[in-house]
Amino acid sequence: MGRNKEANQKIKEERREQILAGALELFALNGLAGTKISDIARHTGMSNGLIYHYFSSKEYIFTELIRIALDRLVEACGFLQTMDRKPDEKIKYAIDALVQTIQTKPGACLSHLLVTQAIAAKNIPHEAREILNAKRQVPYETIAEIMARGQRQGTIRQGRAEDLAFFFWVNINGIAQQKAMYGEKAQYPPLELLYHMFFTDTENTNA
Repeated sequence: MGRNKEANQKIKEERREQILAGALELFALNGLAGTKISDIARHTGMSNGLIYHYFSSKEYIFTELIRIALDRLVEACGFLQTMDRKPDEKIKYAIDALVQTIQTKPGACLSHLLVTQAIAAKNIPHEAREILNAKRQVPYETIAEIMARGQRQGTIRQGRAEDLAFFFWVNINGIAQQKAMYGEKAQYPPLELLYHMFFTDTENTNA
């Protein structure tokens, strides 16, 4: 009996993840207004009723996707802050890890795209807006703080640390957008160009 219960729970979790993954693709490419529950059902090969069994509405799914995306970013920022590395090494690690994740995990680029679109959108669920307002600045503040420490050590280029953090995330989001739009055909500039944008000594950083 216990084994059957575990198996059923596993099936439920897998279906829930399947729904979220399918909805993420549709929301990222078509927006909240352009996506219906029937679209998600068709895209995931499920019935409308089964979708509603797991989620009460498309707005609830959208909000959950925003929560997941930002929680992952905030968690990654916390890990980055606690790493025992120099500031420039942390920034390089962040660039490498984010770009690799975007290139190898389909959902990653879509999550970046979804959050970017949600920030600019006017008509999104109130709870999703609250999550954005509470957490959207954490990645920018984290990178800006690391940039500022690197500037004090002479390894990060001078300028407003907040501006450097802005350009950091603009480039990461741009890479995610390329991946979402062109898939395997997406082309990216060499990461050395990003290193050069932030570091005072790119030769040592690339080593």
